[in-house]
Amino acid sequence: MTQALLHRPTAQGVALAARKVSEILPRTPLLPLEVDGRTIWCKAESLQPVGAFKIRGAWHRMTALTEEERARGVVGVSSGNHAQGVAWAARKLGITAAIVMPVDAPEVKLANTRALGAEVVLYDRPGGEDREEVANRLCEQRGATLVHAYGDPWIIEGQGSAGLEIAEQMAEQGLASPDLIVAPGGGGGLTAGLALALPEARIIPVEPEGWDDVCRSLETGEIQRVGPDAPPTPCDALQTPGTWPINFEILKARCPFGLAVTPAEVRAAQRLAFAKLRLVVEPGGAAALAAVLAGKVEPTDRTAVILSGGNTDAQAFAKVLQTRD
Repeated sequence: MTQALLHRPTAQGVALAARKVSEILPRTPLLPLEVDGRTIWCKAESLQPVGAFKIRGAWHRMTALTEEERARGVVGVSSGNHAQGVAWAARKLGITAAIVMPVDAPEVKLANTRALGAEVVLYDRPGGEDREEVANRLCEQRGATLVHAYGDPWIIEGQGSAGLEIAEQMAEQGLASPDLIVAPGGGGGLTAGLALALPEARIIPVEPEGWDDVCRSLETGEIQRVGPDAPPTPCDALQTPGTWPINFEILKARCPFGLAVTPAEVRAAQRLAFAKLRLVVEPGGAAALAAVLAGKVEPTDRTAVILSGGNTDAQAFAKVLQTRD
């Protein structure tokens, strides 16, 4: 039985991940934002060194590898943010990394991943090629360890470290821990980690329309997958085909429901984050804020919203700012 199969994500693991992350990364800001007369707190994970929260899970996972595993290298699967997190950690630890990325990933994410020293292996997502098959084949050929973007216990724990930071930062403002966290939901690594970190809070995952497999999974009580006719979405970071059992086991116990947002709602959130918080947030990173602004979830006095990433092409972001839906 492999090390990954023996390990289960726990609150204690999240606390360990938080300590490890705090030793190497500064806390990202927790910024107040007034929405309809109520203050919500926005966690600016877009300001991480790789522009996304994914660096948390990647660091926790990569530092848990045995010496033998480090010597054989790792393989990751990602549209770009997890790719950069793994590449960043691999470079710092002296580990060889290959990242399976879609041919239609944003150029900025491809370029940044390569600049961090990782090998990029492209797969044809529009053509229906399965990234899991590509990654597993590479692992078999190279004897490498798969560092999955969300279906990995250490990744889940690492992402949960953001929740413990939020609680610390709210306490510094004289507030109790958050009772509601709205977060972008792709494969469920972040939301599952947040659920472990903050067991008293409601966790609401938000996905793009047509890619709302977690929403449907929560509704039915069984894992659902994205259909073959899923529409194009600007939220490339949230284009996951389906969650994994290790994530869903946590989510179905802690998430009352999930939400879906439209491209127009996402653009509105990107514009507001830029205007009010002075932040560049990519489409997927703005999904949770989009749900709050659209009135799809009612914020409380202790609501935190995760702005999960800021890796967007300059031209694409400029177009969002110029658009008026």
